[in-house]
This record gives sequence, structure tokens and C-alpha cells, in this order.
Amino acid sequence: MPLTIRQFPCLSDNYGFIFRDEASGRTACVDTPDAQAVLAALDDAGWGLDFILNTHWHPDHAGGNAQVQAATGAKIVGPAEVTRIAPLDRTVADGDVVEVGETRFAVIGCGGHTLGHVAYFAREAHVAFVGDTLFALGCGRVFEGTAQQMWTSLDRLAALPGDTAVYCAHEYTASNARFALSVDPDPAVKARAEAVFAARARGEATVPTTIALERATNPFLRAPQLAGMPGAPDYESFAAIRAAKDSFKG
Repeated sequence: MPLTIRQFPCLSDNYGFIFRDEASGRTACVDTPDAQAVLAALDDAGWGLDFILNTHWHPDHAGGNAQVQAATGAKIVGPAEVTRIAPLDRTVADGDVVEVGETRFAVIGCGGHTLGHVAYFAREAHVAFVGDTLFALGCGRVFEGTAQQMWTSLDRLAALPGDTAVYCAHEYTASNARFALSVDPDPAVKARAEAVFAARARGEATVPTTIALERATNPFLRAPQLAGMPGAPDYESFAAIRAAKDSFKG
């Protein structure tokens, strides 16, 4: 079923997302990084709001829940960890389904950045909202989980259909591209980095990306080929690449 998605920048480098299931008119936002920005986007679209879909508990993702709910009456859906900072109307975890009108979102557990982080994947709409787990040319820092948990989560997302549009929550792509160039000599990475730098120079967003593009050029998904650790478990190769990014100064 058709899904209309509106993306808008907020805070210093976040993206907010609102969407509408056109078959039913039901609407949702993904996270609430900036309540005023979410409400302004809804006003600009002329939409009400039925649901808030949280990916994880961090304040730049769930900090606007109360204000947005008070203004719209939306039901708040998210992993249990969100209750650390805001109440939930429905708690979801891996394997659950969230329906926004006729659009069905599979809830994918993808902990690592935070322990209970989830993504929302609509197979028929070819869309995934992935929060801070997978970024364009990057991935989230491992704050609460382990490298093995984060690698498993990234591997799960990488297994989605290649044409899936990936809506990640931050505009980190130019920085990620500079790191990717430092560890991956593949010409496809160089070509993508050049396109990213040009897009950012024009003030254009680099989100959404696609699963196919990330499989081909994202150094974290390519870690087993890049880390130079033959015979090591894939998650150890990922840990090595993640540690290199954490200390990267380029």
C-alpha cells in the first residue's frame, strides 16, 4: 500500500520522520527528536497523528514523546527501555507487528547501540526505519550492548531486501564516508564518497539510503572483508572496524 513519508532535519544533525498510510489515512512519526519540529511537520502536511513509533530510549529519539502526545493524542509504541524516560501505550519487541492503517511493520530487535533498540520494517512498502543501528556508510556506537550483539543486529538488517529504503536518524554520512575511504580501497566506496560530499555541499540529505547500497559500500557491513583477521569470527572483525572508527580523527 502507498506510504507517504516526510523527512525533516532537526536538532544539530537528526532527522525526523512522519508518514501516512494512504489507504487508511492513519499517520505516525518515528521517534520525537524535537517535539516542535514534529508538530510543525504535521501542521505543514495538514495531518493529525495516530502513533509515535520509538526505536530506542535516548532523549534525541524519545525526549519529545510527552509533548507530541499531549498535542496530538497519539499512542506511543516502543521497546520497554523507552519507559526509562517516558511512558508507553504499547510495548513491542522483536517479532511483534505494528499496523499503521494497512501498512504492517515488523518489529526487528537490533540491540547494541542500546540493549532494547528496535527497527520497524514494512516489507510491502520497502521501507525500514532503523534509528541509530545502521547509518548511511556507518553504524551506531556500541553504548550498551556488545560487539557481537551489534554485529548480529547489523547482519539482520543487511539481510533485508536490497531495495529496502533505509531511514536512519542522523546526517553523519560525510564523516562516515571519510572513515570508509580510510579502510576500504574499493572504487565503489570512492565513487559513493564523492557523491556524498557533493550532495552535502549542495545542502542535500543523504538519507534515505538502501540496503543494497549499504551492503556494497558500508565498512561495518563489509568488516569481515576489511579487518584483515582471517579465521576470526565476523563480530570480532566488526569490533576492530568499530574501534578504528571510534578513534578516527579524519
